[in-house]
Amino acid sequence: MSFFAVLFALLLEQIKPLPRDNWVHDTLADWVGWTGRNFDAGRPHHARVVWIVTVIVPALLAWAVHFVLVHYVSVLLALAFDVAVIYLTLGFRQFSHYFTDIREALERGEEDRARQLLAEWRHLDASELPRTELLRHVIEHSLLAAHRHVFGVFFCYVVLAALGLGPAGAILYRMAEFASRYWAFKSRTLGVVMNDQLADLSRRAFGLIDRVPARLTAFGFAVVGNFEEAVAGWRRDASLWKHANEGIILAAAAGAVGVQMGGGAAPGVTPDRSKTFASGGEAEAAEATGSTPGLPPQLGHLGSVVGLVWRSVVLWMLLLALLKLANLLG
Repeated sequence: MSFFAVLFALLLEQIKPLPRDNWVHDTLADWVGWTGRNFDAGRPHHARVVWIVTVIVPALLAWAVHFVLVHYVSVLLALAFDVAVIYLTLGFRQFSHYFTDIREALERGEEDRARQLLAEWRHLDASELPRTELLRHVIEHSLLAAHRHVFGVFFCYVVLAALGLGPAGAILYRMAEFASRYWAFKSRTLGVVMNDQLADLSRRAFGLIDRVPARLTAFGFAVVGNFEEAVAGWRRDASLWKHANEGIILAAAAGAVGVQMGGGAAPGVTPDRSKTFASGGEAEAAEATGSTPGLPPQLGHLGSVVGLVWRSVVLWMLLLALLKLANLLG
């Protein structure tokens, strides 16, 4: 069922994508905000309560609905429910609007417009970002977004679905990722007074959940790209980024495509690094000492990254189909 659920969800997203400002994002923000207001009284153990209510409870509810549909109603309705959940939690169109607009702006030579779009996307000041750094940040953000909105959800869904938990994995990953991003944004970017334990717990919990999916995403990039360089970059350059999971993905992708990424001038890749991008001489000095090997980012690399991601999607879908076929024949 998991193969068809993902396949139908991806096809549905291509036919009827969610708009940029959609009700799903607003609902998630309202839910995470409501749990924080009602279950957090500022003490360390309250952070755990908030995270469990925010992340675990929706995942358990999704599993319960799936269980009832499979065992007491209809397998087809259970499949439809899984497709609906995956459609709302997994998809390229949930992040590709900005990437497409930035790419088109650069192709038209409108670099200021591209910087403005990047700043809107990541809530950071990119007004003085040089062209090479602009392209690098777009590539890095896009790769991380592809992982978090496609591959991470895919892997968690498939693994937990194989254990009979239905779409609980998709909900678990999406809620954990969103909660981590939401509380980091509230505490650091907006400066809202809140329980520091909550932001820290959300970040650590998502890092744990994302540990295996991040490595599978990096492995997929290596298989469909330059395998030797991707693996070498994974082992050598992952530490250039603050968070290990992100470093592994970006280092492997840099080697797979042959593009220069990372370095000390990498604020903005995650919300908790800086409120502004480094630029000018500072960026150039950092790039010279702490970037991955490869060519400096160019406009053509944006297309290479898109190809890398889509080939990886095809790879994992084929592997899932083969596993399902082997299961049926066995």
